[in-house]
Amino acid sequence: MFASLINIWRVKELRNKILFTLGLLAIYRIGYYVPVPGVAQEKMVAPGGGGGAAGGLADMFALFTGGNLSQSTIFGLGIMPYISASIIFQLLVTVIPALERLQKEGDTGRKKIQEYTRYATVGLCVIQATMWMKVLGGREWVYAEFRDSWFYYLFAVTCLTAGTIFLMWLGEQIDEYGIGNGISLIIMAGIVARMPNAVIEVAHSAVFSLSRNEPGTMGPGKIIFLIVAFFSVVAGSILITQGQRRIPIQQAKQTRGRRVYGGQRSYIPLLVNHGGVMPIIFASTLMMFPGYMFGWLAGLMPQWTIWFSLGEWLRPGGYMYSLAYVGMVYFFAYFWTTVQFQPKEMANNLRDYGSFIPGLRPGKRTADYLEQVMGRITYVGAAFLALIALIPTIVAVWLEIPFSVSAFLGGTGLLIVVSVALDLVQRIEANLIMRNYKGFLGGSSGH
Repeated sequence: MFASLINIWRVKELRNKILFTLGLLAIYRIGYYVPVPGVAQEKMVAPGGGGGAAGGLADMFALFTGGNLSQSTIFGLGIMPYISASIIFQLLVTVIPALERLQKEGDTGRKKIQEYTRYATVGLCVIQATMWMKVLGGREWVYAEFRDSWFYYLFAVTCLTAGTIFLMWLGEQIDEYGIGNGISLIIMAGIVARMPNAVIEVAHSAVFSLSRNEPGTMGPGKIIFLIVAFFSVVAGSILITQGQRRIPIQQAKQTRGRRVYGGQRSYIPLLVNHGGVMPIIFASTLMMFPGYMFGWLAGLMPQWTIWFSLGEWLRPGGYMYSLAYVGMVYFFAYFWTTVQFQPKEMANNLRDYGSFIPGLRPGKRTADYLEQVMGRITYVGAAFLALIALIPTIVAVWLEIPFSVSAFLGGTGLLIVVSVALDLVQRIEANLIMRNYKGFLGGSSGH
């Protein structure tokens, strides 16, 4: 492994790509702390200043967007508007024939869809930034002299929008000149940067005494549990991310003159977790709003106790919340798989290339079989996603551990870090093997 790390710096092109990527990520981390002018950050970071539903939404939003709304910085919206716009157009391509034709045009069509995605990102940024600035003004987190100025709000919305557009540009530069997926690396950098704070929080709360059990402290048992649970969940995440069901396929033999071609056996890899982190992102996003909405309705109409009861039922950590969360994860796991996985197209491609699944007729029978297999493995993948999504909440509520610490035991953040790290290692591995250097997995021919 150490030899592979040394080999990375021996390859000039790979070394330059890594240094370029690290440089752009450093720029992102600097901008992460640049505040939006006119926001009273001392009120937001004061004890109780960022509390309540709005503060909780900001913290949850920042966990998997790479943004920092909790302190209202220029990168406060993170990269999520761009991701949302990309998801919207991925869905629209399947239902709008004009977009589907554009995608089939190749590189030119994809560039046009990418251009539409950028325009949609700007629109989503304006909407989200406007809503957030209204929250800041309502909670008196904007200085009094700016609170009634429409010009200031226009300026603040422009700052937040420009921050997201700049992050989008950084991600595209990493894609073109760096290594790895730029957008994913930006999100990963934001998540990993929170880990030292979690470690410091554990260290401050640590009490190495078996006799003391004060609220807010962590004894040896809790600390050992956190360490073991972290490595176990990471190992499980890697296993489920890389897990696949291999469908054997046979290539038909073809006789040309006196030679026989084809006849090779291979397989189709169907990922167990085909949806990746998208089902958790969708479920987490939707489950943030019911509690906030019912709490707002309870304050608006205190005589209606039903709103307060619904808010308590859907409070994170509650039984109904957990049940609804699992249901949402399952729904979006199947929904995303249905949108992304096209068994009919896959079966037609196999038939066109003269391949078939042994024992099955090409065409509809093959498509039905692939759809049936994907449905079964999606059930297992969704079960794992539901489990890993609930672990942070369960640990935080039952063991009374801060969510900022338990968040690293599962959920969207951990899956993103694992997925992006695996993708990055595989890209570096491919670059090393291509130049006949030994890779991390031992695949090489020597140099």
